[in-house]
Amino acid sequence: MGTIIPSCLIAPTRTQERMSEPAKASSSRIAWIDVARGVALIAMAIYHFAWDLEFFGYAPAGMTAFGGWKYFARGIASTFLFLVGVSLFLAHRKGVRWPPFWRRFAMVAVAAFAITAVTWFATPQSFIFFGILHQIAFASVVGLLFLRLPPIVNVLAGVAIIAIAFVVATPLLDGPLTWWIGLSEQRPRSNDFVPVFPWFGAVLLGVGAAGLAKREGLLVRLAMLAPGKWSRPLVFIGRHSLAFYLIHQPVLISLVWLFSQIAPPSVETRQSNFIASCRTACTIERSEQFCAEYCGCVQRGLFSGQNAGSTPSQGADFQERLREQVLLCTASTEIIVPPEPEP
Repeated sequence: MGTIIPSCLIAPTRTQERMSEPAKASSSRIAWIDVARGVALIAMAIYHFAWDLEFFGYAPAGMTAFGGWKYFARGIASTFLFLVGVSLFLAHRKGVRWPPFWRRFAMVAVAAFAITAVTWFATPQSFIFFGILHQIAFASVVGLLFLRLPPIVNVLAGVAIIAIAFVVATPLLDGPLTWWIGLSEQRPRSNDFVPVFPWFGAVLLGVGAAGLAKREGLLVRLAMLAPGKWSRPLVFIGRHSLAFYLIHQPVLISLVWLFSQIAPPSVETRQSNFIASCRTACTIERSEQFCAEYCGCVQRGLFSGQNAGSTPSQGADFQERLREQVLLCTASTEIIVPPEPEP
């Protein structure tokens, strides 16, 4: 699934940021951070709904992995992790409150393990072994080491971690035990892969931004500025982000599944969606001639023998068949359509 997902699951429950300056702000939770988290959660649900439509064949295969949807997903993940850094700073900048810290860490870690277990059985070829919950659990511990550093240092460290991910890739880190770092040459198959590089950089940017905001007195002013009644649903969602994250996708995918039992997508629809998405992805690196032959080959292998009233198998079986067809059709198409000569 494309993944994506919850935000400041380590945020404090009652005293997100207590100020020592104006009395009004001293006991106020910054509601605007909850609003931002709620907006990000709604955006995440929209993305996951699009992924569900793709998974069941109502949208082009691979739609959410390319173009605007791809950047939409990355923007959501970046926002969540940035807010994780902000909340980490607000909760523990005066000293780590260990009992609530470990309680929240345990909740996130257990939820991450549950996601791994569920996806292992549901989609074993692309299960989630280091998704956004795993990243939040990692960041909530390692991020503590950065809380006392000057804000600008955290900002620069965050930028460096993001930049390194784009320029460093080594085969020494290839393999299941080190994929989570994010600097391997091979990219693992996973429905939600959020490695340390570059994503921990977003957390450090959040820590640094919160530190700068405190220094400039913005946190006090923000705590005293209450949003209107319109924000109440977003605030509620933002304050219960872990529950929303764990519940929303099973609900959405169940609704799409129920709809598919009433009005399943035709094989023709799935084929046309597949061809369109295949050619869009293929032409990024290959010629139009190659992609037309290649996508036709994959389509015939996946959909052959199916009648108009049935749909091809989905989930792990479909993904395995797709992987086999990709390998087979790549080899056969390169024989029919030789690579174009280098200019």
